[in-house]
Amino acid sequence: MRKLRLMIAVMLMAGVLAVPSAVVPTFAAGEITITVATDATWPPMEIVDANKNIIGFDIDFMNAVAKQAGFKVKYQNTAWDGIFAGIAAGKYDAIISSVTITDERKKTMDFSIPYINAGQVLIVPKASTAVVLADLKGKNVGAQLGTTGAFEVQKVQGVVMKTYDEIGLAFEDMAAGRIVGVVCDTPVAADYALQKAEYKDKFKIVGEPFTEEVYGIVVQKGNQKLLDLINKGIRAVQAKGIDKELTKKWLK
Repeated sequence: MRKLRLMIAVMLMAGVLAVPSAVVPTFAAGEITITVATDATWPPMEIVDANKNIIGFDIDFMNAVAKQAGFKVKYQNTAWDGIFAGIAAGKYDAIISSVTITDERKKTMDFSIPYINAGQVLIVPKASTAVVLADLKGKNVGAQLGTTGAFEVQKVQGVVMKTYDEIGLAFEDMAAGRIVGVVCDTPVAADYALQKAEYKDKFKIVGEPFTEEVYGIVVQKGNQKLLDLINKGIRAVQAKGIDKELTKKWLK
């Protein structure tokens, strides 16, 4: 794994004190380069393409943030089970990997401002006129067992929930006409309804997310300088509507 070079001598000369144990971005030719970890196994947010390039909504978004804030990015494909330990150990500067902001995670890492609400959405066949869950009362709607999606379906009186051990089975049932809707996370919905060849002409996502499950970019606890820089880029991306363009490209 790659570590960023520490410009200790420059910092000492300038009288700048680093945050204890925080990663210091590389300075080269007046530009900042940061290493960003991602677990590229979660389409369409982050995935490795046929040419072994890391692509996806998060990657395009991070590149846009970097451009707006004036820094450069190197990506490091990192397994999810060790990705948070890596940021704590200073193995990279930041993480963008569909990381939900939670109070528990805030205790050990710092988050940028939210950049997307990846909450639950409803997916239906293209011929359906339903736009909200309540439109499907008396009909079968699928969700993965034990997920937020299943809890949301349960809340709507009259909707008949069918649960699955794996969300792909729900989409198979909807393709076969055994259920009339599926509720799941926005990225999962986009992957099945928009990206998969066998389904993209059959299904559509309707409405907006109806739960709040926001994602943030992670930095090491206490690395306020980098956090401020990233937040500056996010605000510019949002102000210019670039995030909406990327949502249309990857998630609509």
